[in-house]
Amino acid sequence: MEIGIKKLNKQAKAPVYGSEYAAGADLYACLDMPVVIAPGRTKVIPTGIALELPVGYAGLIYARSGLATKQGLAPANKVGVVDCDYRGEVMVALHNHSSESRTVNSGDRIAQLVITPYITAVFREKKELSSTARGAGGFGSTGK
Repeated sequence: MEIGIKKLNKQAKAPVYGSEYAAGADLYACLDMPVVIAPGRTKVIPTGIALELPVGYAGLIYARSGLATKQGLAPANKVGVVDCDYRGEVMVALHNHSSESRTVNSGDRIAQLVITPYITAVFREKKELSSTARGAGGFGSTGK
């Protein structure tokens, strides 16, 4: 599948897959100067790119496992969503979960982008929903 990208900044890097079968493509910071993220704080980091996703697809922005586990930096909203009709700059709200300030430099890999199909549902109100063995049990109700 071909995804159109537009570089909004000459320093911007296109997303890159780290291996042949990687599901997520790395997103890179595109900054004029380094950004320091204090412990427990969030900074919005630009990527310098815009996407042209096909109708019926979304771009999901996930943490990079190494960055999250080694430095404590991960998207603040856990999973960012880039809708297929959005043409603005892809930004990553990066949160510092660690106890030390972290510096993000231009060109650093800051998140990963997974392209996925989605279904647009029609929500219809009903007086009753079908019954199941689980019923309304939630938040650990299955005992697992």
